[in-house]
Amino acid sequence: MSEVRAATTADIPQLIDAYGWLFEPPGAKPAAWDPVVAADRLERTISGPRSGVLVAVEDETVVGFGTTYLDIESVRFGQRCWVEDLAVDPSQRSGGIGAALLAAARAWAKDNGATHLELDSSTARTDAHRFYHRHEPSSQSLNFGWETA
Repeated sequence: MSEVRAATTADIPQLIDAYGWLFEPPGAKPAAWDPVVAADRLERTISGPRSGVLVAVEDETVVGFGTTYLDIESVRFGQRCWVEDLAVDPSQRSGGIGAALLAAARAWAKDNGATHLELDSSTARTDAHRFYHRHEPSSQSLNFGWETA
């Protein structure tokens, strides 16, 4: 059984490797992916006052993770929190780890004053969408994005 907890900087090497789970099809490795830069970003996310990294761990091995970020304070809805990355080791999927991470992200958001937890998911990630639908989101939307570089 895995334990979900806040990540520490000692988890960063395993987290860098775990990002590979997001790069597998239907995902793709970002063109500018740099593990050194990613490690620095993880360290700042772990220590940041408006962000967090959650890890699911079994026998000291990271088997899942999620990142949380407080974002805008919407006039209509209040403080929002985003799950930027949520991934589970492919060999461990369908065992409740993703559900535990999502529940922990919701709790983190609430504990940090957010009224909404949101995430984006590529239209190609149909398996992930089935997972999200099982957890009965209160809303759905379509997101559009543009790279600036």
